[in-house]
This record gives sequence, structure tokens and C-alpha cells, in this order.
Amino acid sequence: MKFKHLLTAVALVAISSTVMAARPVSIKYSEDIVLEDDEVYSYYVVSCSNGESKDISAWDNRKTWCVGKGSKEDCSKKQIKTAKQVCR
Repeated sequence: MKFKHLLTAVALVAISSTVMAARPVSIKYSEDIVLEDDEVYSYYVVSCSNGESKDISAWDNRKTWCVGKGSKEDCSKKQIKTAKQVCR
């Protein structure tokens, strides 16, 4: 009976670890980019716990954070919220 409970617990842990979304591990500044209309955004790379790297952009003196490099779509006012979103 104990062995059956142990196997069930191991199976649940294995399943839950694969279901959990990746999380941001680090957010590193890469560079400021000046566009043709003299608008500037900052480019960052987010490293995720699943080993992937994703791009985010900061606009308006880092008041707006958006998914992707140079994108102004899918944005948030919080850096960590955008980083979590790209790592999902």
C-alpha cells in the first residue's frame, strides 16, 4: 500500500513539473535603439527557466514594457509582468 502511494506521489510531481509555466530568471539590458522618427526604445533579453530567451522592449523612458523587439503591441506598465508573459 505504501509503495502505491509513493508511486502516485512521484507521478503527480512529474506531471506538475511539466505543467508549470516557465518563469523569468534574468532580464538583461541589451541596447537603446533610435528609430527614424527619433523615437527611442530600450531592448532587453529575458532568460526563462526553461532555457529560452525572449525579447522585450521598453518605451517612454521605461514606462511601457512590450513583448518583442521594437513592438508596441501587447504592453504593460510593469517590466516583470511582461517578462512573465513572454516566458509562459
